[in-house]
Amino acid sequence: MTRPARPAATYEDLLAVPEHLVGEILFGELVTHPRPVPRHARVAMRLGSVLTPPFDLGVGGPGGWFFLAEPELHLGEHVAVPDLAAWRRERLPTIPETAWIDVAPDWVCEVLSPSTEGYDRGEKRTVYAEAEVGHLWFVDPRSRVLEVFELRGRKWLLLNVFREAAQVAATPFAEPSFALNLLWSFDAPPAGQA
Repeated sequence: MTRPARPAATYEDLLAVPEHLVGEILFGELVTHPRPVPRHARVAMRLGSVLTPPFDLGVGGPGGWFFLAEPELHLGEHVAVPDLAAWRRERLPTIPETAWIDVAPDWVCEVLSPSTEGYDRGEKRTVYAEAEVGHLWFVDPRSRVLEVFELRGRKWLLLNVFREAAQVAATPFAEPSFALNLLWSFDAPPAGQA
């Protein structure tokens, strides 16, 4: 016996998601998952704090980018919420006044967790390719790995895998490079060191 097809999720369905959950619409289905745990959120914040000065503010780097944490992206029929996203300023010269952005980012980063990894590597990666996001990074705090992908045609090409304390020089943020272990600093520094 086949089940009747469910109607596609709507934005009203998304607005009804409880605040303690993140809601997305991927291929017509409402997807919810818990808000990131502190370790996950800290990795995303640390990566943003490493990339923002040189690439967004132009301090010690080329500038020319605009970064956001957890933006609501309207990509055609899909509503996705990546951990981090960035746009080249020539493509997004001003901050929209809406609660969402309908211009596909040039770069997206997903911090992988057990509750989201399947969607991040599956449906969301497909959505980002369809929207022609040029660059995708996956950061896995559990294995301390950064995977760097670039869109070629409509397919993701894995360019680099960085581990533990590797020096990261990766497209589209190759210069200046940074030490990957900056993302893994979860404990307080020893007494006397700040």
